[in-house]
Amino acid sequence: MLQITNVEKTFNKGTINEKKALQNLNLTMNEGDFITVIGGNGAGKSTMLNMIAGVYPIDAGTITLDGVNISRWPEHKVAKYIGRVFQDPMRGTAAGMEIEENLALAYRRGKSRTLKWGVTSAEKELYHEKLKVLGLGLEDRMTSKVGLLSGGQRQALTLLMATLQQPKLLLLDEHTAALDPKTAKTVLELTEKIVEENHLTALMVTHNMKDAIRLGNRLIMMHEGHIIYDVAGEEKKNLQVADLLKKFEEASGGEFANDRMMLS
Repeated sequence: MLQITNVEKTFNKGTINEKKALQNLNLTMNEGDFITVIGGNGAGKSTMLNMIAGVYPIDAGTITLDGVNISRWPEHKVAKYIGRVFQDPMRGTAAGMEIEENLALAYRRGKSRTLKWGVTSAEKELYHEKLKVLGLGLEDRMTSKVGLLSGGQRQALTLLMATLQQPKLLLLDEHTAALDPKTAKTVLELTEKIVEENHLTALMVTHNMKDAIRLGNRLIMMHEGHIIYDVAGEEKKNLQVADLLKKFEEASGGEFANDRMMLS
């Protein structure tokens, strides 16, 4: 489903602030893979997601999605095929619009637009059923402004919006990092449920090593812009946090540098 081949990205090239964010990055994802991504500070995790999503142009290499080369596609064109949930709950929704209006925007993504205005009765029924799955009571507040929701409710809604059109690839960029532990647990459980039930291909960056081990069928560790560890199956299930720290030290020659990961 996703093929990243020899991708390079350097920011502020030729200046004193030059930063090699991705170096010879290679990754192959099969359809239905749910890969968790961990790494130290500045390892290139979020940059990798941004490159896939077309936020920045890559310097070299290729990115192929479902057999199509999207390496030079702009963000709005890639967005038709990719769902994304950000760390900030405020980024994925329009606060001044109603819940059902936000869902309508997501549902019509990539479709032809007309002058017809409003949300149809059939759409309202669909959104009601989809919201009910979240278990947050939002199905009874469909005309409420999204700005009135809590961070956790907004993130759950963003997750639903990102998967409403069955994306070819779902990108999750530390999407529970800004939430309290209880709410983060709820959103993670919803993530697992939605990905599994819809057989989605997903790439999830997380700061929580335990979550990285528990969720998904595969785990990759990044360091200095490339992948230094890739594990799947029974080996992944049997991992402990101490094993990951040891693997990092062996592969990088240094200690793991990510305060939030260590604290979690």
